[in-house]
Amino acid sequence: MLTHISVRGAREHNLKDVSVDIPRDTLTVITGLSGSGKSSLAFDTIYAEGQRRYVESLSAYARQFLELMQKPDVDHIEGLSPAISIEQKTTSRNPRSTVATVTEIYDYMRLLWARVGIPYSPATGEPIAAQTVSQMVDRVMALPEGTRLY
Repeated sequence: MLTHISVRGAREHNLKDVSVDIPRDTLTVITGLSGSGKSSLAFDTIYAEGQRRYVESLSAYARQFLELMQKPDVDHIEGLSPAISIEQKTTSRNPRSTVATVTEIYDYMRLLWARVGIPYSPATGEPIAAQTVSQMVDRVMALPEGTRLY
């Protein structure tokens, strides 16, 4: 499994043959002076290539409804995953909004975890399984008298 995103020879906008390795599966911050190429690297190179590859993987029928995306001016990018980019603006006044709700993938994630995931008991660490009413009654009756149930 790849441990980083490898960018080689990025020349998008004001980038001058930039090569960088960015760790995967972590929160990484790109900082620098104004005009140093942070957005060119993050959005116009890495994100644009991730989106372009995703659109390229769609069927010809689906692609006809999307605009053609140009390949960023870069020699090589390796280790990309599907990309999400969120504008830095307030889209709603709801303080409970999350990345998942703003990008509208929350419902899909809930469905995925509900159908594919295996729930575990936080108390015992054991997988949670369906029980009949009689199994539940037997477990409760086996507890010592005075045990609190939550």
